[in-house]
Amino acid sequence: MCVIFFAYNQHPDFPLILVANRDEFYDRPTAAAHVWDDFPNILAGRDLVAGGTWLGVTKTGRFAAVTNYRDPKAPPGTISRGDLVADFLKSEVPCESYLKNIESKAREFSGFNLMIGEINPAKNEIFYFSNRGGPVRRLEGGVYGLSNHLLDTPWRKVEKGKAFLAENIDENFSKEVCFQLLGDESLADDEDLPETGIGYQKEKALSAIFIKTPIYGTRSSTVLTIEKDFKTNFEERVFI
Repeated sequence: MCVIFFAYNQHPDFPLILVANRDEFYDRPTAAAHVWDDFPNILAGRDLVAGGTWLGVTKTGRFAAVTNYRDPKAPPGTISRGDLVADFLKSEVPCESYLKNIESKAREFSGFNLMIGEINPAKNEIFYFSNRGGPVRRLEGGVYGLSNHLLDTPWRKVEKGKAFLAENIDENFSKEVCFQLLGDESLADDEDLPETGIGYQKEKALSAIFIKTPIYGTRSSTVLTIEKDFKTNFEERVFI
């Protein structure tokens, strides 16, 4: 998962509106979003290499999503980042406690950003943690953007997506508008490119919200909403 925009407690009918693109190598085996046979409380896609996931939700209103933190010089972790999401969804551990435990073993993972939350009759909370920029944070209501740096780092596509989502949270809100955002292939101007150590060509290609390269790109787009009556809607569109 490489870009996530979410509005938390910003719409009277939707405590959570989350829109996200998952970017990955095209040849990495992946299962589209489905109810997991081994954990039927979970709805999520699945990485068929390591067994984890990048975004998912449970029947009880728990949800989680992860993005990579781009740092090509850092050594690889020993545990898959997809486990960060999957293990939270499998558990009933409170959000903050779960992230505190992850914080204690953060060095075992490659760079990541993890957002987790729970919205149901008993709880309404979202937390964020990155092993490249802790500590654990409980988020207030607002519109947020997350790509391959820290939460709300003002990369061009992050700022663009946040502004678009904020402008479209109104009485005419629709999932189709969110999918339009997720399909945006426009590239950032050169002066707006970040410098993350991967070179100009890659920085340029990865500056789009919807990424296309010969071997890597956006493989799915997802819109997740939780309504005020706690009804959850999860729609995924798979491209490759």
